[in-house]
Formats: sequence, C-alpha cells, structure tokens
Amino acid sequence: MSVLVRRSVTGTLFSMAFPMLAGTFAMNAYNLTDTWFIAQLGTLPLAAMGFVFPVVMLLTFVAGGIGTGITTLVSHAIGRHDHDDAARLVTHGLALTIGVAAMMSVGGYLSITPIFRRLGADTQTLPLIGEYMRTWYLGAMFMALPFLGNGILISAGDSKSASRFMILGTVLNLILDPIMIFGYLGFPAMGIRGAALATVIAQAISTVWLLHLLRHRHRLLVSKAGRLSEWFASFRRILGFAVPSILSMILMPISAAVITRLISHFGNEPVAACGAAGRLEMFAFVVPMALGISLTPFVSQNFGAARVDRVREAQKVATWFALGYGGLVAVVFFLGAPWLASVFTDDAKVTRVLISYIRVISFGYGMMEVHRYCGFFLTGLHKPVCATVLNAIRVLGLLIPLSYLGAHLYGVIGVFAGRLATDLIVGSIGIIWVSRTLRSFRTNVNPPTEPAAARAEIVLQ
Repeated sequence: MSVLVRRSVTGTLFSMAFPMLAGTFAMNAYNLTDTWFIAQLGTLPLAAMGFVFPVVMLLTFVAGGIGTGITTLVSHAIGRHDHDDAARLVTHGLALTIGVAAMMSVGGYLSITPIFRRLGADTQTLPLIGEYMRTWYLGAMFMALPFLGNGILISAGDSKSASRFMILGTVLNLILDPIMIFGYLGFPAMGIRGAALATVIAQAISTVWLLHLLRHRHRLLVSKAGRLSEWFASFRRILGFAVPSILSMILMPISAAVITRLISHFGNEPVAACGAAGRLEMFAFVVPMALGISLTPFVSQNFGAARVDRVREAQKVATWFALGYGGLVAVVFFLGAPWLASVFTDDAKVTRVLISYIRVISFGYGMMEVHRYCGFFLTGLHKPVCATVLNAIRVLGLLIPLSYLGAHLYGVIGVFAGRLATDLIVGSIGIIWVSRTLRSFRTNVNPPTEPAAARAEIVLQ
C-alpha cells in the first residue's frame, strides 16, 4: 500500500509539501530572477517581458495539462498496486509531450510577429520580444518535460527529488542570467535574449537528471514500451484527462493576454508594472503551491484505494490553510508594497501602478488559492471536465467581464478591483462544488488490498 494512503491526512499532506517548499520557491524564482535582471536594462525590456508572459504561460500550461493527465493516472495506478501500468503511462506520456512541444515550437516560432502585434506590442517592444521568444522556442522541449516530472516523482513518493531537481534548474539560471544578459566571463552581452538562453540551458540540464531518476531509481521509464495499440491506448487515457486540463490551463494565459491588451491602452508603464507584479504574485504563492502540487497525486491515489474519507479530510485541511496563509500575505503585501515596488523599478509611474496592484489584488489571494485547490481535487476525483468548467466560470464568466467593467469605470485600478471580486466569488463556488462532489461518493474506511476491490468500493450513491 502506498504511503499516501497509510499515514494521517494532515501529516501526509505536509510531509509531501515541506520538501517541495524549496522546489516551488525555485520554480517561481525562475521568472522573478529573469524579471529582476531584465528590469536593470530599462522599462522597454521589462514591458517586453510583460507581453511575453502570457504566451510563455500558454505553452507551459499545455505541457502542464498533459502532465496532469499522466500524474492523475499514474497515482491511481500506484494506488491499485499496478506498477507496470504506471511505467507504461510515464513512458508513453513523455513521448507524447515531446511531440506536442515540437509542433508548438515550430508554429510559435513562425508566428511571433502577428501574435504579439495582436497582444498590443508596438514597434519599440516587438524586436525585444522576438529576441527572447526565438531562443525560448528552440528550447521549448526542455521547458515542457520538467512540468511532468514533479507530479510523477511525487506520485512515486519522492517529493525530495522533485524539489531538488527544480532547485538545480533555478541555481543554474541564477548563475547564467547575469553572465549571458550583461556579458560576464568572456561571454557577449546578449540582453533579453541572454535571459531566454540561460533558462533553456538550465532546464535542459534539469531534464537530463529527471530522466535519470525516472529510469533508474523508480523504474517508470522503460525501453520496452509495448505494441502500437498500447501506445494509442495510453494516449487516449492521458488525453482524456489532459484535454480538459489543458483547456482549463489555457484559459489562464488567454485571460492574461486579454488583460495585457486591456492594460496596454493605458501605456507601456502599466504593462511593465503588471508584468513585474505578476511574477511577484507567483512568488507569493510559493508556500501554498507546495501543498497544491501534492494534492492531485494524493487525491487520485486515495481515490484508487477507495479512501474518499481521507479526501474529505484533505479538503478541509487545504481550504483552511489557503485562507489563513492568504490573509497573512495580504497584510504583509499591503504594508510592504512600496518597498516591493522599489526592488523592480525606479520609474515613478510604474511604481504607482505596481503598488496599487499589490494592495488591491492581494486581498483575494486566499480565495484564489482555494479555487486552485478545488480544481486539483476535482481532477484527482477523475472529474477533469468539472475542473475545467470551474475555471471557465472564473475567466470567462467573471474575470474578463469584471476587468473590462472596472477599466471603463475606474481605469487601471478598476481592472484590479475586477480581479479581486473574481477571486472572492469563484473561491466560494469551488468550495461548494467540491463538497457536493465528495458527498456523492460512498466511503470505505478500511482500504482494500486488492486492485479489483479498490475499484469496486467507490460507487455513486
């Protein structure tokens, strides 16, 4: 029986999350490091990064959606004690990810100019965007594979290695960024293109280590991958979870692109401020993200082992943690907003917008994290479509309309107020949805030891 279904719920969740703290810190430090170094180049390069962010999110979330499908199925297989199925899914899933990343890289590389013009980039920022994205696309495969690795390693009970391989990439990126951006140690100064190259190299090295762990330590990457029919069967299973997850995740960069377009009407300074604030915001989610990364493997594995009672308890623990931590961050950010803004820029207009963003939006962080957790729970319960609908309500039903309304009424501050209202409303919807879903299952508090029994115990009332 896997460790994820044996120990106490709270102890299991936080023992999984604690090693991931350093890893999630490292994962967010990628963007924060790039933003800080690029900010030293001036407002235009920082604005270029603001335009780049939604597109980078789009591509990485596609890989993350496939990773969610693999993680969910692998966790369920481990809960059923079916290691062969888990290894087959990992092997086939990695191949699927590489193929998708290659296709997206080619398409993205050939369409840089029209895409970013539609996002509102002007003649000053477009050349800088092109420098960054051409390099980034060439290494897109190395950006994609680590998104799969985290969940797979956690499913295998190896959250320490998942954390370590994320830390490795961040440390390498931190070392390479100033060397390649500013031209130290004999390297030419490449500016914004150097930031992209540093990230590609760091992620490539991390990917090599990930493949080593999967192949040799956990025996989840096999050379004998089965017949062609087995490959297509795995693809169908993975895509059954991945497609709804990808659609859900794509809504986030789409909304970011729409908001960026909306903000661009107020000038490059607000775009630069929102780009920097978005990365700072991601950094604020390091602690709850460590727990969130663990939720889908935990829920799916306990679901596979017929322990819905443990999933119910996990929902309570995760919700209260998100609300408590979010409230603390809101107070700290409100008080420290001027100092946080000064870290990124000395431009007066950028500073004013950045402080407003931090002070308004931070009070929705707790409920935003609750909403994110609810999506993980629904996916782990094998209801990925429900998770997608929940996110669609957030983006299409609330965030975009309320942002446009706020911009019309109060300008940039109104956009921030629309985001705050969205987070408060959708978090409440998520709590109700997950609670009702869990009540629809019967519970077996004595976990079965046979895979067939585990599948049979969980039935709808």
